[in-house]
Amino acid sequence: MAGWLIWLVVACGFGAAEVLAGSGSFFLAPFALAAILAAVAAAAAGGTVAWLVFLAAAILTLLTVRPLVHRRLTSRPPLRTGAAALVGRRAMVVERISNHEGEGQVRIDNEIWTARAYDEDQVIEAGTRVDVVEIRGATALVMQ
Repeated sequence: MAGWLIWLVVACGFGAAEVLAGSGSFFLAPFALAAILAAVAAAAAGGTVAWLVFLAAAILTLLTVRPLVHRRLTSRPPLRTGAAALVGRRAMVVERISNHEGEGQVRIDNEIWTARAYDEDQVIEAGTRVDVVEIRGATALVMQ
């Protein structure tokens, strides 16, 4: 069997193991990339060069790419601010919400917002607790 084909099989093995590990550690993927580069080197120059390319590429990707990917995978989601931070919050209806009549207000964290029902045909009476689904401009779209 040709050397480059063996390196491709090795690359597929590392790639499959990375996917099956599923931990997001990104530990075996650099070896898969290095094996692909070794396959190219084996096709062009032979076995010894392929091993050197594999070792160099594996070390370089482990030392450079893996920390970047690991940091990206373990970072927290961006902090939502402004109106986007209100999505998912609970609100109290202070004025009856009726989309057809163009009326409705809710209190979200002690602020009064113009509100519309997320479902166009729904009417929500004052005093009802609702969830903020979306903010469009200065209007909160809510649902029970």
